Amino acid sequence: MTDSVILKFGMHTNTTMASVRNHSAGSTPISNVLGWGNCQDYLIFPGETALGDGFRAFLYFLGLAYCFIGLSAITARFFRSMEAVVKHSRTVVEMDPLTNSEDVRQEKVWNYTIADITLLAFGTSFPQISLATIDAIRNLGNLYAGGLGPGTLVGSAAFDLFPIHAVCVVVPKAGELKKISDLGVWLVELFWSFWAYIWLYIILEVWTPNIVTLWEALLTVLQFGLLLMHAYAQDKCWPYLSLPIARTERPKDWVPEEVASCRHDNSVSDEHSDDIHSREGHVYQILPGNDLAEDPDEPLNRKIDVEQSHVLLIWKQQFVDAFTVDSTEGRKLNNIYLRLARIFWQTLLAPWRILFAFVPPHQIGHGWIAFICSLIFISGIAYIVTQLTDLITCVTGINAYVIAFTALASGTSWPDLVASKIAAERQTTADSAIANIICSNSVNIYVGIGIPWLIDTAYNYIAYKEPLRIKNAEGLSFSLLVFFATSVGCIVVLVFRRITLGAELGGPRLWAWVTFVYFMLLWMIFVVLSSLKVSGII
Repeated sequence: MTDSVILKFGMHTNTTMASVRNHSAGSTPISNVLGWGNCQDYLIFPGETALGDGFRAFLYFLGLAYCFIGLSAITARFFRSMEAVVKHSRTVVEMDPLTNSEDVRQEKVWNYTIADITLLAFGTSFPQISLATIDAIRNLGNLYAGGLGPGTLVGSAAFDLFPIHAVCVVVPKAGELKKISDLGVWLVELFWSFWAYIWLYIILEVWTPNIVTLWEALLTVLQFGLLLMHAYAQDKCWPYLSLPIARTERPKDWVPEEVASCRHDNSVSDEHSDDIHSREGHVYQILPGNDLAEDPDEPLNRKIDVEQSHVLLIWKQQFVDAFTVDSTEGRKLNNIYLRLARIFWQTLLAPWRILFAFVPPHQIGHGWIAFICSLIFISGIAYIVTQLTDLITCVTGINAYVIAFTALASGTSWPDLVASKIAAERQTTADSAIANIICSNSVNIYVGIGIPWLIDTAYNYIAYKEPLRIKNAEGLSFSLLVFFATSVGCIVVLVFRRITLGAELGGPRLWAWVTFVYFMLLWMIFVVLSSLKVSGII
């Protein structure tokens, strides 16, 4: 590369935050990992720099945790809107040629498998995708790719595969078994998930080591389309394109009505569900907000007939519930300390609940408006997360990849955890719970890494005729190898459970918890080894 091109890159990236990212992307000596720096950047006001690095790091970590609580707050609204979209059906009229009579039936607009891969997997991965895309846009014109995006997405894949699988195994009731009904679709999704990480390793170490070209980024994104087409072909049993594997009966709805009315108490937040009449007049169950930030009485713990109730009244009730701190459920508590703790928690969550009350009710437009608004709020939180992460790296000297593998991956994967847990609890099969995990990992690479790299490589190609370089590609490649090895151990156990118990999820309580511990150990192995490698310790 010529000196003039280098000069262009240097002039384009001569900003404080860019220097923070470039400093933190490489290997960090162990002394810097545990030490403090002299960081002059700030989040809100310049006076933050006078607070001291230790106190600032504490505040920024606190802010990061509060952002993750915000993600959990929007999760319940997101899933209500997603279910409204998936449940949308249309009237199909067919003529019987023999009797010349009309056959009228309701048909789902969304294909079962495609909905799992797109609405469910893509939607739950949106925090990571937003974070990576924002990091790429901030990095435009830089010689090296940002580290937050790839690190978060690879770490999120490990969180999805291990802790979320662990939770899903123990969620079913004692002795209850839930198996994958469509093994063919699962095998197709599993293949594309494994291939995604093999493909990423090929880009980083084999094809063009430490460099990402425009064509590599474009091919990465296009493979998401191939995943959709292959999964759809398997679902429809197309000849020559599908595996000849028999499948058992799958539930017609993402959440079957007959098992959706169960209610579970939780010390932090109780699940809640609303029986809503759809526009077609059918009663269905709205997904519960079983996350850290939704009040059990919010919104409308009662039946609402959408055809008779004006949507503005529903929207108004969202704000009423958001401003309600001491709910009816809380007043029923006999223990004064538990009630005070509940009031404190709801007060802490009030800003998020009030903010997200602006999301339109999911009864509008079959849930699409609420779905899109939820994704916009998620993107906003992701932007704040990137700023806080930069500051944490600047103040503490901790490698950005380490933060991405651990805190960011776990926090942004909360919607994945909630989605799979709900599916494991309330579906009669394990298809959606496990499909969300596997497909989210595919989405993380093909979309979450592919699109940000496509943005940066396209800009660099047009502006400088240069590819995008990856700093500390060796550490990222090592993490991919560790993830691949541990993921094989995870899949082997799932297959073993299928052979011995007849199902991937549930079963005897003892064996369920043994599986839980095993999956969590695999996750700890990945986090520890990856963090040590990118920090230059091993």
